[in-house]
Amino acid sequence: MTTNNERNNSLNNTIKISIDREADASEALNEKLRDEQIPGFQVEFDPEEAENAGAFEEDALSEADALESSTDRVVFD
Repeated sequence: MTTNNERNNSLNNTIKISIDREADASEALNEKLRDEQIPGFQVEFDPEEAENAGAFEEDALSEADALESSTDRVVFD
């Protein structure tokens, strides 16, 4: 039979591992961001790192804005 204390210890260990992984990932990302400031040094980012670093900013036009900006207007009678 598992006691509450054993379950709490297991949960605490899981949380600690999760926090450690997040801290490690954050430190790795910070190191890559420092490295990218070195001229000529090529740094590779995985998609999650790139997202967390703010590499992707959605700036695409909406479909309505794209149609409105079109110079080719078609009028159907």
